[in-house]
Amino acid sequence: MIKLTARQEQILGLIKDAIDNTGFPPTRAEIAKELGFRSANAAEEHLQALARKGAIEISPGTSRGIRLLKNDTERAPRQLVLPHPALLQLSLPLIGRVAAGSPILAQEHVEATYQVDPALFSAKPDYLLKVRGMSMRDAGIFDGDLIAVKKSDSARNGQIVVARLGDDVTVKRYRKTDTMIELLPENPDFQPIRVDPERDEFSLEGLAVGLLRSWN
Repeated sequence: MIKLTARQEQILGLIKDAIDNTGFPPTRAEIAKELGFRSANAAEEHLQALARKGAIEISPGTSRGIRLLKNDTERAPRQLVLPHPALLQLSLPLIGRVAAGSPILAQEHVEATYQVDPALFSAKPDYLLKVRGMSMRDAGIFDGDLIAVKKSDSARNGQIVVARLGDDVTVKRYRKTDTMIELLPENPDFQPIRVDPERDEFSLEGLAVGLLRSWN
């Protein structure tokens, strides 16, 4: 049993809630804001302490690279330990531009295939989608990032989704009311997209469950 301080327990709960609600662990800045720290460095110190105690794993070189570990039994699901790391690799297609009206996983949309560690993601993804534009900047998602997507035709409010609206495929935060669906950007320079499910050609393609970024 891991022995944590009250503050570490609080941060661990915050990480779990963020993953459950949005599919992503929080950024250092989000942890600092939520807990009233003066800077993201304070959040980083607590995360490093949690990593040393074996409660989380920090993945360098990936945005929001925090993973709950299985020995945190109250928070993380049981995991199968395989005998060789190579067996853990997922083969994920990278989807480029999507032709209007065609399935997102159509062969002509696949630009490349990546072998990736499934531990980087909050749930098993089905494909990677290249992000275009900066509408999700404040969620830590930038132009050129590869977002990992789990196929789904439903979402909870607050989750980051891949949605198809007419001829366009977009990454936004999802919110549904009694009469309308809103696709919300995470950048004040962009306006929300409001969808009338009765009139607009709209479908959910999947949920964002992680992010890969090239540092080259």
